[in-house]
Amino acid sequence: MIRAALLAAALGLPVAAIAQSSITIETIPLPDNDNGLLTQDGEPIIGFSQNEPETIVEETNEAGERAAGAILRALDKVSGATTDIELMAGQNADVFALTVGLTECRYPAGNPAGDAFAYLTIRETSQDGAVFAGWMVASSPALNALDHARYDVWVLRCITS
Repeated sequence: MIRAALLAAALGLPVAAIAQSSITIETIPLPDNDNGLLTQDGEPIIGFSQNEPETIVEETNEAGERAAGAILRALDKVSGATTDIELMAGQNADVFALTVGLTECRYPAGNPAGDAFAYLTIRETSQDGAVFAGWMVASSPALNALDHARYDVWVLRCITS
């Protein structure tokens, strides 16, 4: 009955429908050897190299370069109004009913036009506590986004000079 329940869950069917049917599931283990998995004909399905992997060493600053500030965009989802905000590190700005604070903005070393990521703290002016605190990435704003019913804020780029 446990197998019927698992199969029903996998197929999205009621358990009773599976339990009453005459479905049988047979698992066949694939033979393997040092070169990977083989088919019944002895041909490799997946091959594994016995060689050592190549190591590529690049000297980069993993955390990126610090920028003086960031340019953000805010949206009021009800009215459709947008506004751009220019903040320097450590500054706060009031936009719509939010207070947006920028702790720092970073960009890839040697590529100021590259992907920016900024640490923001966003508070609603009528409430205590932050509604958002964390890193936002310019190229993937939905990766770590402000979850607010009316407003949206995202990073456009860092200010480098």
